[in-house]
Amino acid sequence: MAAVTQPLARPRIRARKARARGGILWIAIGGILLAGVVFVNVAVLQLNLRLDSANADRTKLLADNAALQTEYSRLISSPRVTAAAKKQFGLVYRDPSGYVDLAKK
Repeated sequence: MAAVTQPLARPRIRARKARARGGILWIAIGGILLAGVVFVNVAVLQLNLRLDSANADRTKLLADNAALQTEYSRLISSPRVTAAAKKQFGLVYRDPSGYVDLAKK
């Protein structure tokens, strides 16, 4: 009888080992998938940080452009240009309505 029970015990042990190997395999596959999800999440977070930085730079540049446009408008204002032309080159503004239009007959 001992010979009869021994062959039955071996398939049970083999079945248990096969199930254990299958479980370990599924755990490893699950771990790899979770590691992939974490990797993708970290990559997306890094892209979001870069996007935030680019948006902050864009906002700063827009503010700088507005300030420069204001400064430019102040510098090219008519009274300032007229005063500079008179001081540097001795030019004086004359009203064009006092001139004769030679194109008229």
